[in-house]
Amino acid sequence: MTGLAILDVARDGILTFLKVAGPMMAVALVVGLAVSLFQALTQIQEQTLIYVPKIVAVFATMLLMLPFMGDALAAYMTRIAARIAAGG
Repeated sequence: MTGLAILDVARDGILTFLKVAGPMMAVALVVGLAVSLFQALTQIQEQTLIYVPKIVAVFATMLLMLPFMGDALAAYMTRIAARIAAGG
């Protein structure tokens, strides 16, 4: 396996990871910013307030995006298996 093939597999893996984890991370970021803005505007400084909405939002996003995530991971595994079967 050449260095170029290794870089290609690594790049494909990173892009697949970003496709799978990106939506959940973006939702967590938006919910965290919204709750932080709410806390700043109302001066409620409860440290545990941010966790429940963020967990619920990420869980709901994961349920909605599960078919897409499964397809992306299955396609990545198919590409890796094809490389292994081809001998590199």
